Amino acid sequence: MRVITGIYKGRHFEIPRSFKARPTTDFAKENLFNVLNGYLDFEEGPIALDLFAGTGSITIELLSRGCSKVFSVEKDPQHFGFIIQVLKTLKDEHCIPVRNDVFRFIQKCKEQFDFIFADPPYALKELEQLPDLIMDSNLLCPNGLFVLEHGKNNDFSEHPCFLEHRSYGSVNFSFFRKDTNQNNE
Repeated sequence: MRVITGIYKGRHFEIPRSFKARPTTDFAKENLFNVLNGYLDFEEGPIALDLFAGTGSITIELLSRGCSKVFSVEKDPQHFGFIIQVLKTLKDEHCIPVRNDVFRFIQKCKEQFDFIFADPPYALKELEQLPDLIMDSNLLCPNGLFVLEHGKNNDFSEHPCFLEHRSYGSVNFSFFRKDTNQNNE
């Protein structure tokens, strides 16, 4: 796993072979962040949430680019331990690692985020419900952005908060934002 840009650019972390996690490819991650630059001002220090953090690749990239705080939620103890080790190596104190089930976290979390990223297992039976869970919760700040990584068989284009879809090989990203103007009309 390598960090693409920012203060940790070029840093490499060896992912144990025993990991079940499927890290976002460097190609997809680089393209994702190129698109995110049009939506987020990383110089403003956005607050981010990485759900199903896995290896922590997205968490570390968010920290490297200037997020003021990143919550990194991972249930698997081995994956969570790896994220902790990477954070210790970087000596970064802007991350709040959370070992928890994502769905419990969504129900109980009182924070609000400028950006939420979710990379669930593609076979997760609740994957199709994630956009509604996020949009119906109070997790996103006004005009906050939610990005869901998913397989090619998912289509969220009819969702009322859908913005756009990007595909990079077998990796797909759907972008969502609450329409804050609907309440003003």
